[in-house]
Amino acid sequence: MLDQLSAQIKAAMLARDADRLSTLRMLKSALGYLQIERKSEPLTDADFIAMVQREIKKRQDSITQFEQGGRMELAEKEKQEAIILQTFLPIPLTLLELEAMVVATIQTLGATGKKEMGAVIKSVQAQAAGRADGKSISALVGRLLP
Repeated sequence: MLDQLSAQIKAAMLARDADRLSTLRMLKSALGYLQIERKSEPLTDADFIAMVQREIKKRQDSITQFEQGGRMELAEKEKQEAIILQTFLPIPLTLLELEAMVVATIQTLGATGKKEMGAVIKSVQAQAAGRADGKSISALVGRLLP
């Protein structure tokens, strides 16, 4: 994933795409800070995906704030950055795939009620590996558990 990021940075430089380049450099910087926090432990693809998701969430929060404040030009810039960042995310699970995963996890763990909801969510998130957001997993688990 880091190699893909470096290749895209180089392509953006050659294309003289300043907006894309600044977004990609911001992501690389955030990953660098994460690497510094981890010290010598190398970053995994899961860490990379988690960082991209965090950055997208920041953009979505900013979009909401800018739209509420009437700053549509800044909201549009944030939307473009979010679109660029989403290219690094794996293909999301469909609702049917996610539901099948949740049902299988409930059966595997033997969950019988809302008390086991946390364990089911944690297990599904690990299996989904960034292909589904926590909010949709939580809602689905809450609906499927009696």
